[in-house]
Amino acid sequence: MKPLDELLQACAALHHHLCPRQVLGVRMGLLAGEILGLDLPQSDKRLLTIVETDGCGADGIAVATGCWVGHRTMRIEDYGKVAATFVDTLTHRAVRIVPQTQSRQLACEYAPEAHSKWEAQLLGYQRMPAAELLSAQTVRLDMPVEQIISRAGERMTCESCGEEIMNERQVIRDGVVLCKSCAGSSYYSVVAERNASVVLLNQQSVT
Repeated sequence: MKPLDELLQACAALHHHLCPRQVLGVRMGLLAGEILGLDLPQSDKRLLTIVETDGCGADGIAVATGCWVGHRTMRIEDYGKVAATFVDTLTHRAVRIVPQTQSRQLACEYAPEAHSKWEAQLLGYQRMPAAELLSAQTVRLDMPVEQIISRAGERMTCESCGEEIMNERQVIRDGVVLCKSCAGSSYYSVVAERNASVVLLNQQSVT
């Protein structure tokens, strides 16, 4: 596994700075590798990581583990928590890692020279023993890992909207192939055609 300093430099390069949550993410990834006995960051797709918030911590985890959304080895389940579950897709072992509840306070003890709580967390999170910084628990996924990963490149067409559905994300209802949106699980609503035309015209006038 790569040393902490090298991983933090790589993470800082993504953001042009280093923050406490990036450090937490890197430390979480390193601990996951130790617990699962995996050499990280990975060069294959054996490890799947399910991260419970987006942002800096997710990038720290990605740098430490080699799991990326673009590689289909990272999923975001946004619970608003600095937490992640790391799954060995070969053995199906899974461990969920979160910061210890007292980690913010303890960080100050490991960085007495810090001039602010932010700086104390930035330095303290790098120096604290993993047992004081993080908590790990063995978990079991409620969905088979094969179903989460699915088969990349599998394509079907929604019989309602006509849009392509990839990676086995279709819903079969009464024998009809639907995308999740048409099946009623959508995060958006289509605006009226008249309004959509106005938006399109405005965009064209800007360009």
